[in-house]
Amino acid sequence: MNLSPNTPPTGIVYIVGAGPGDRKLITLKGIECLQRADVVIYDLLLNDTLLEHCPAHTEKIQAPDPRVRTTRQAELNEMLIEHAKAGKVVVRLKGGDPYIFGRGGEEAVVLTEAGIPFEVVPGVTSAIAASAYAGIPVTHREYASSVAFVTGHSAALRPDANINWEQLATAVDTLVVYMGVAHLRQITQRLTTHGRNPETPVSLIRVGTTPQQQVIQGTLNNIAQKAEAAQLKSPALIVVGEVNRLRQQLRWFDTKPLFGKRFLVTRARAQASEFANLLETNGAEVVQFPTIQIRPLNLDNTYVHSINQYNWVIFTSVNAVEIFYGHLREQRKDVRAFAETKICAVGPKTVDALNSIGIHPDFVPSHSRGSTIAAEIEDVRGKKILLPRAKIASALLPEGLRERGAHVDDVPLYETLKVASDSHKRRDEIEADLLNGNIDFVTFTSSSTVTNFLEMFPTHTPAALLKSVQVAVIGPETQKMAIAHGVHVNVVAKQATIENLVETIISSVQPSVSS
Repeated sequence: MNLSPNTPPTGIVYIVGAGPGDRKLITLKGIECLQRADVVIYDLLLNDTLLEHCPAHTEKIQAPDPRVRTTRQAELNEMLIEHAKAGKVVVRLKGGDPYIFGRGGEEAVVLTEAGIPFEVVPGVTSAIAASAYAGIPVTHREYASSVAFVTGHSAALRPDANINWEQLATAVDTLVVYMGVAHLRQITQRLTTHGRNPETPVSLIRVGTTPQQQVIQGTLNNIAQKAEAAQLKSPALIVVGEVNRLRQQLRWFDTKPLFGKRFLVTRARAQASEFANLLETNGAEVVQFPTIQIRPLNLDNTYVHSINQYNWVIFTSVNAVEIFYGHLREQRKDVRAFAETKICAVGPKTVDALNSIGIHPDFVPSHSRGSTIAAEIEDVRGKKILLPRAKIASALLPEGLRERGAHVDDVPLYETLKVASDSHKRRDEIEADLLNGNIDFVTFTSSSTVTNFLEMFPTHTPAALLKSVQVAVIGPETQKMAIAHGVHVNVVAKQATIENLVETIISSVQPSVSS
């Protein structure tokens, strides 16, 4: 087909299943599609952190709410066709799996009729994932050899519905009902009326695979009363069958030490991922609210070219390693530039950063305090020391080294900037969550995160803002800054590492977890 110069090429639509809630349950292919997307049209209940995989130019469109827009599907279909015909790569990002109660098949038909190429990327459906996270295998050799998925939407309960409840009630061992909590009494009555044992175990799993996951167990005879007593609301799955008896033995997700705890992480976004992963691995929900960003400074190339004239280079952070090494590479140099120079690394993460570029430090102090570093390093009398670090940093280290007779070049390598509060559209939401006790922990990993965070909420005193939450800090320097601002600190890491901070937080909550 020959296109005229004014006719844009037809794009493509990827109908992608994102999984049920846990952002890590999306497939690798799903992430690849997001990384290529010009347009993403995503469902209302999706974990929106998935959108961070998109390029900067991607247009992100939230799908209309089906609860208030009866024309939602027609609008979605039009958007898919419009953007694809404009030659764009379009991702239709759907919860769970597109072809299991996700209307993916309907959208695929519309695209086919419009001549739009498409691909389907399957996702992990909630019946499988939420059940597994609740400790319920939908099949098991001793309990269930068959499973069925059925919609519990009101249309499925009408007399003219194409679901044969009479046969379905006893045809399979495990029955998983989607979108059925609002009609739970009708569903249980239909199953028991048509022969299912009223004592059959039932589980209700709300917002499965997320730290807010809630599981209620009962039988067909009493589960509706239990759901009403717990005021359980959608979205939730109904799992019917003997496999529910395995939950108490196989539950693993909601027994994690930080399960259900909500953490506010104020670290710079570029550094927060590892911290967030550690918290999430232990069951926490993480809300990222960066208060600082790292900006490299222009460095006089004299320091790069004369590195071999220094007896020591002291790296006090991962940022210092990465940024200084970047300057080296810009000058077409590599780690061989340090051949005649000894290296000091402060902290295990700095050691790891140096190891990653092929450098094994000559000295690692026992503590990150400047006075400790200056005291523990070898005799430096008459030695030249390069200290590339943050623009604003404690003077204890260079002063201590000079007191021991060293010549120190304290070189600003990067600066820590406050993130502008107007860049945080969620600031008001965060403020409300803090005041209402909807956040359990606020974490600070540096003094600057403390001051910048508090400056973002000028209408409240620190004590009032944080009265309903616990505060966890990475070390004594950060603790001092917090206390100086009137913040009560609940948890202090003994070692200035995120691993130890998480360990200390877990230790602080263990009594309440075990009780």
